Amino acid sequence: MAFRLKLVPDHTNIDFFRWQFLTFGLSTVAAIASVILVLTMGMNFGIDFKGGTTIRAETTQPLDIGAYRSALTPLNLPDLTITQVYDPTFRADQHVAQIRIGVEPDQETVSPETVAQVEAAVKAVDPAVTFGASESVGPKVSGELITSAVQAVLAALVAIAIYIWLRFEWQFAIGAAVSLVHDVLITLGVFALFQLKFDLTTVAAILTIVGYSINDTVVVFDRLRENLIKYKTMPLRDVMNLSVNETLSRTVMTSGTTLIALLALLIFGGDVIRGFVFAITFGIVIGTYSSVYVAKNVVLWLGVKRDWSKPDPKDPGKKVDEKRGDTPFADLP
Repeated sequence: MAFRLKLVPDHTNIDFFRWQFLTFGLSTVAAIASVILVLTMGMNFGIDFKGGTTIRAETTQPLDIGAYRSALTPLNLPDLTITQVYDPTFRADQHVAQIRIGVEPDQETVSPETVAQVEAAVKAVDPAVTFGASESVGPKVSGELITSAVQAVLAALVAIAIYIWLRFEWQFAIGAAVSLVHDVLITLGVFALFQLKFDLTTVAAILTIVGYSINDTVVVFDRLRENLIKYKTMPLRDVMNLSVNETLSRTVMTSGTTLIALLALLIFGGDVIRGFVFAITFGIVIGTYSSVYVAKNVVLWLGVKRDWSKPDPKDPGKKVDEKRGDTPFADLP
């Protein structure tokens, strides 16, 4: 007999809605606190949103990013990042690095003198290096990027809410939308609280969080819809608990395996992708939580229409299910 690892027993009966007012209240307080943190502390915007300069360095020697970083550290450059560029069209001896420098708080662009200092410091550790034309991002372009990022997140939230509305009912759409807004706000609050760098990769992470969170929510919603048909007289709260318990094994397995991979990237991935990976890791945890304690709570309070029956023409006092033609449900809520 094959061995099967069971992270969740077959017949779990956890009352997820026992503390529904407390959990939803804490989520509401956390979301409001996140908004306050963003407005008061502000976001630690990266080069994409604040402006800066990108320098392309090319060499025939194997790249040593650590040596480059050590050479540039004494210059005390703001928002310094160094990444290696990979391209299948490169020659075997063609190695390219991208050096990004943020602007000083009292400046709009990186000065030519600063660029010259960077090039001289890198050339000191790698005499074979050559530099291409540098590219600068000004405040105007950065402001447009911030607007585009906000629009992208809002468009994703609206599109997902419409999809849930069409697939299920409007109560489910509101629950899903509230849950996604909750996830985005708290993630932004954490970035504001710890002043983590916020750039375009973080926006990509937030959009990934939105997609992952709604996927988990839809799975439970789908099981809830099946159980609403199957258990017609069971109270809505009990049907929701049953649905969450029945999908708990899938939720734990999916979230757990994803977190294992993300934790490995978070620990060993390096500084370049750490902000991106942290955002997704935190988002998966908070997204899994909100699928149950935010989205389902909203649907529970709004209620779901379950009486889709019509009067029996033979006996007006009875009702018949339109799809199955069965006799009525005894005590429909």
